[in-house]
Amino acid sequence: MKKFLKFILFTVILLAGLGFAAFYFGTNLASEKVMDAVTTELENSGQKEEVKAYIENDPELKKFVEEAETADESKLPFTTKEEATRVLVKKVGVSELKNIQSKVQEGSITKDEVLQMMQKDLTEEEIAALKVIAYKELYNK
Repeated sequence: MKKFLKFILFTVILLAGLGFAAFYFGTNLASEKVMDAVTTELENSGQKEEVKAYIENDPELKKFVEEAETADESKLPFTTKEEATRVLVKKVGVSELKNIQSKVQEGSITKDEVLQMMQKDLTEEEIAALKVIAYKELYNK
């Protein structure tokens, strides 16, 4: 009986460890693929410059992104694109991100609606970190 309990306990711990590893590495893999696809698409299509021009011409968005200049990066929960993507994949989900992207491209969602959706799923610190990353990407800093 004692050996049987040890076997069951070992099996449960092993399965839990494997499940955690699959979740962690699966999320990392998904976030890396999403980040690579988005970066490649923006750079190859010239949309990065369009996004930059759109932000420059919209005072509200420009102010929103420029808040990143004064942010204290040591207090941010993440500082790289990869970490940001991982957080977005975990908290928002790939399907929801794709849904938001398609709505933005169609023009069927406003920037305020996108911000509300992100504020619902992310903390203020995470949004600040996203601003810093966006600022660095757009202005090559």
